[in-house]
Amino acid sequence: MSDTGIEYKPEFQEKPENHHHEGEHHIVSIPLYLMVFGILVVGTILTYYTAQWDLDWIFPGANTLLALLIAFTKMTFVVLFFMHVKYSSRLIWLTAIAGFFWLAIMFAFTMQDYLTRSSGVFVR
Repeated sequence: MSDTGIEYKPEFQEKPENHHHEGEHHIVSIPLYLMVFGILVVGTILTYYTAQWDLDWIFPGANTLLALLIAFTKMTFVVLFFMHVKYSSRLIWLTAIAGFFWLAIMFAFTMQDYLTRSSGVFVR
């Protein structure tokens, strides 16, 4: 309690089971690593077959969109399990999410530039 008789209770309190001490690491089992490795291999094979099919009948660029979705899924597994973000503190989660947000901003600016150019600029 303070001098005013009001007890201070912070709104955000980290749970003790989520708190990691310096030097403490989460041990990930080998079967989990093998499962993630299998998911990455299946994703790579799906990406290969996506490149072999012509999906432009759906809409132009459908192959690229599907390949990017597969790549994003694979990236998520790598970040969560191989980089141990899944077992890290909230600050690490915030940093990882901020990185993805920044990547989305860069993609948005790139696509804005690409989509607003006239089609005849680079034709010879």
